[in-house]
Amino acid sequence: MRQPARLLEGQVALVTGASGGIGRGIALRFAEEGAAVALHCRTGVAAARETAARLHDAGARTVVLTAADLSDEDACRRLVAEAADWAGGRLTALVNNAGVQPTQELAGMTAADWRAVVDTNLASVFACTQAAAEIMRAAGGGTITHIASIEASRPAPLHAHYSAAKAAVVMHARAAALEYGPYGIRVNSVSPGLIDREGLTEAWPEGVQRWRKAAPTGRLGRPEDVGDACVFLASPLADWITGHDLVVDGGVSARPGW
Repeated sequence: MRQPARLLEGQVALVTGASGGIGRGIALRFAEEGAAVALHCRTGVAAARETAARLHDAGARTVVLTAADLSDEDACRRLVAEAADWAGGRLTALVNNAGVQPTQELAGMTAADWRAVVDTNLASVFACTQAAAEIMRAAGGGTITHIASIEASRPAPLHAHYSAAKAAVVMHARAAALEYGPYGIRVNSVSPGLIDREGLTEAWPEGVQRWRKAAPTGRLGRPEDVGDACVFLASPLADWITGHDLVVDGGVSARPGW
């Protein structure tokens, strides 16, 4: 029996924040579907190299790229350029996953606290997208996917800066889709719900229990759930989808809030 073609065969992708968790899940799924994958990390170099080794063992072409803080526009541009140079000048897909999620009361938050989250979660999306779009435009197209959050529309306590930044990420994807569409570049966002990670249940048992009760599917998300959504949006299956926010939350957003 003929094996089905992999969805991303021949593509070259850059995944930011790929040292673990959601980023690792995205990178693994891209590689499994045939893409060459450049993994960005800021501090988790060992974890990123471990992921790269897994991809290499599975037959994927991969490289680990480190960069300074992606709130720095120049660092974003260097990162995108390095990824394209590694692939011989090609870059067909970008996943803007890098971000931070601290908790802090709004009442005591300083402007510096606010900027630290907004610049990392939003300014990096702007700069990496702009740099990648220049390369994709010259090549006739590509896809860009932002990792947002269901907190873009359903804020959580102590996450005012994070929720605001993620709401802006969703709107940035729509605005970028509008402006880059004529050049064959599709831009979408993926909004995950609570994604499981090592030690989460032990660190936040009451929150995990509430989530499982609220989710019609009865479970937390897995990194590969987000990876599947990103693969779909980067694939020919989504060729007429742009400016869309794909919610991946096990149905929690469908539950009434009253």
